[in-house]
Amino acid sequence: MPVPLVENAPAKVNLTLRVVKRRADGYHEIESLVAFADFGDRLSFAPGGELTLNVRGPAAVQAGAGDDNLVLKAVRALAALRRGLVLGAFDLDKRLPVAAGLGGGSADAGAALRLIAQVNGLPRGDPQLYAAARVTGADVPVCLDPRPRIMRGIGELLSEPLALPPLPAVLVNPGVALPTKAVFAQWKPAAKPAAALDPALANLASRDRLLQFFAAQSNDLEGPAIALAPVIADVLAALRAQAGCLFARMSGSGATCFAIFSSADEAVAAEKLLPAEQPAWWVKATTLGGG
Repeated sequence: MPVPLVENAPAKVNLTLRVVKRRADGYHEIESLVAFADFGDRLSFAPGGELTLNVRGPAAVQAGAGDDNLVLKAVRALAALRRGLVLGAFDLDKRLPVAAGLGGGSADAGAALRLIAQVNGLPRGDPQLYAAARVTGADVPVCLDPRPRIMRGIGELLSEPLALPPLPAVLVNPGVALPTKAVFAQWKPAAKPAAALDPALANLASRDRLLQFFAAQSNDLEGPAIALAPVIADVLAALRAQAGCLFARMSGSGATCFAIFSSADEAVAAEKLLPAEQPAWWVKATTLGGG
């Protein structure tokens, strides 16, 4: 039997998130600086036969293996655009919490499309891969090639990859699932909207410069999410109280929050201390960057 192909599906972290406007069709346009963790789900693929999906791991029950899983949606979207694809059996080790603001399902879909492309000899830049990603979900295009970028529009407009320094970090999810739609429904335009991101984003390869940049930005969904799940404020307070924490913010539409630390050792120390204080929270030390 051939050895299955394997792709990592790294967690997506929205380092900043500005909601630009609510469109007439109900979607929201955003602007977000995105990075990826060195931790996430893991997807393997055995080519040949019918398209199937098995899901296992700590978050398997919440993710499910049915038709709503974005792995199947993405592959079927690509198969509708490109006839004759070699399909096969996917096995997903689901380690990221679900509905957590980490783009886990989108990361899985991006990994599935990379595996299908590899087996079928499609270049990573094939327009049909991007088209399939776009119809699968708003976060899937940026997860197709998981490197730091700016997302715009509803997620379909992507900058070129950005050079960011490796950032020791801790991710914390309090065990609350927050549907993206519900959080966006709580959003109200600010009286004084934030300025758009500088397209050049110069000098962000310096950590000090990047932290200054973070301080001038925000996550516009943090307030609406806290209104729905006040425990998010507790998570942020707990992260900011950890030794070495330089910066903390909610990712995406929540409820996962991230903190940037001075060193990897301090991030690992926080990973050990936080569960002792809050055993129900999901806590993971990682490095943000990607690519």
